[in-house]
Amino acid sequence: MERIDNLDRRILEIISQNARIPFKDVAAECGVSRAAIHQRVQRLIDLGVIIGSGYHVNPKSLGYSTCTYVGVKLEKGSMYKDAVAQLENIREVVECHFTTGPYTMLIKLYARDNEHLMELLNRRIQEIPGVTATETLISLEQSIKKEVPISEK
Repeated sequence: MERIDNLDRRILEIISQNARIPFKDVAAECGVSRAAIHQRVQRLIDLGVIIGSGYHVNPKSLGYSTCTYVGVKLEKGSMYKDAVAQLENIREVVECHFTTGPYTMLIKLYARDNEHLMELLNRRIQEIPGVTATETLISLEQSIKKEVPISEK
């Protein structure tokens, strides 16, 4: 991967705080031209440093009041890809990670309420072939959400 310099890091700091900021404002903060910012951002996208953009929807505004993490144990780790394919079909599952430790995978999902959560666990997730156990952790509050450190400080 090509080296990310201090200007790239400054651009990333600015746009990670506000993805809708106009390039002219980023350029003014960085002391370079708007064209330079555009070229740098495009290069960062091409390099895979910037991997997405868009809006984040508040799940609660859509009626999903329960954020839950579920540790899933599979009979064999080799069943992971098939399990992921099944989890893809569950709209409420928003993340899935292949993990070390006591679980084969850790998933994050949103449910409308406890009844909906129980349905997702008992009728959807635990019915996936190879799932031997689940452990559910309900998030009471998200206290921190941020990007990885951009500066080398």
